[in-house]
Amino acid sequence: MAMAFFDGGGRGRDDFLLDPIEMQALNVLPMPVVVIGEGHGVLYANTAAEDFFQSSAVVLKRQRIDDLIAFGSPVLALVEEVQRRGASVSEYRLDLGSPRLGVDRVVDVFASPLSSQSDAVVLMLQERTIAEKMDRQLTHRGAARSITALGAMLAHEIKNPLSGIRGAAQLLEASVPDSERMLTQLICDETDRIVKLVERVELFGDERPSERDAVNVHDVLDHVKRLAQSGFARHIRFNEVYDPSLPPVAGNRDQLVQVLLNLMKNAAEAIGMQAIDGEITLTTAYRPGIRMQLAGSPGRIALPLEIGIRDNGPGVPSDLLPHLFDPFVTTKAQGSGLGLALVAKVIGDHGGIVECESVPRRTTFRILLPLHQPRARQTV
Repeated sequence: MAMAFFDGGGRGRDDFLLDPIEMQALNVLPMPVVVIGEGHGVLYANTAAEDFFQSSAVVLKRQRIDDLIAFGSPVLALVEEVQRRGASVSEYRLDLGSPRLGVDRVVDVFASPLSSQSDAVVLMLQERTIAEKMDRQLTHRGAARSITALGAMLAHEIKNPLSGIRGAAQLLEASVPDSERMLTQLICDETDRIVKLVERVELFGDERPSERDAVNVHDVLDHVKRLAQSGFARHIRFNEVYDPSLPPVAGNRDQLVQVLLNLMKNAAEAIGMQAIDGEITLTTAYRPGIRMQLAGSPGRIALPLEIGIRDNGPGVPSDLLPHLFDPFVTTKAQGSGLGLALVAKVIGDHGGIVECESVPRRTTFRILLPLHQPRARQTV
C-alpha cells in the first residue's frame, strides 16, 4: 500500500506517493536524501537531510529546494535536467553554501528520477569536505612524525635561553609600575608553558597518550587572543562568534594553547603588518554527526566540537593547500614549515581533525575534537 504525503505549505502541490519499501530504503541512508517535485517543492527528506539542512522533515516539506540552498545554485538546473530527460545525472564539487547552511558546503550530487512518480527527482548529497578530511588525516599524522628527531635535538637548546628570559622578567618586575607588572607576569607564565611544551617535545617519539582533562575551549581562545593582542596581532581586529553552550573538550590545555597560538600567528602574518582592515574571526560550534575511525578503536569516534580561526588575508595558494600540513611546506619566505605539521600531530593525538579551506580574503582553519567523557564513579 502506498503512503501519501501532503503539502502543508498550501502551495497546491500534488499528493506525493512513495512506496513503503522505497521510503525505508531512503531513510536508512547515512547521506542526505531529498525528493523534489514539480515547482522544486520538497516532497520528502530523510533523517540525514534533516541534519544537513538543520530542519525537521515537516518544515522541509513546506518549502522549495530554492529556499534551502544558495541562489542560482547548479543543483536547480540539475533537477530540471533530470525532470526533462528522465535519466540520472551526477555533478561533483557543487557549493551549496548559503547563510542558512553556512559556507564551504561542497557536495557531490546524485540526481535520479523516482520510478513511482514521473516528475519527482531524488537528490542524494555527499559532503566532500568531510570525506577528504578523513582521508588526509593519516597522511598528516604520518608526515608530522618526521619532525620528531629535529624537535628532540632542539629541545635541549631551547631550555637554556628560556631560563634566562624568565630570570630577566623577574628582575624587571621589581622595577616596573604596578600597572605593567601584568606583562612581566605574562612573560613568566608563557616561559613556564614553553618549558612544559619543550619537555613534551623531547618525548614526541613516545606514543603514550598525553594527560588530558575537561578543557573549556573558550577559556583557551580568550587566553590566546590576549597573547596575540599584546604582541603579533596588536594591529588586527578580533571577532568572536561562539556557541556559549559548548561542552568541554577532552584535551591537554597547554597543547591546545600552543596549537591555537600557532594558527592565530599564521593568520596575523598572512594579513601582514601593513593591513588597515586586518580581521581575525574566532568561532566555536557544535556539529553533530561527524565521526571518524581511529586506529585501535573498535568504533567511530564522534567529533562534534568545532573551533575555527578565519582571517581576511590573501589566502593560501591552491597548489600548496593539499600539502599544507606536511613538514617543510610553507608560504613564508623565512618560514620553516614545521608549525602546521606540529598542529596536525597534536590534534591527531587528541583524536581530532584539522583542515584548511582558503579563498582570497577568507582562509579558515577548522579543528574538530571529541567531547570530554567524565569517568563513571566507582561504587564500593
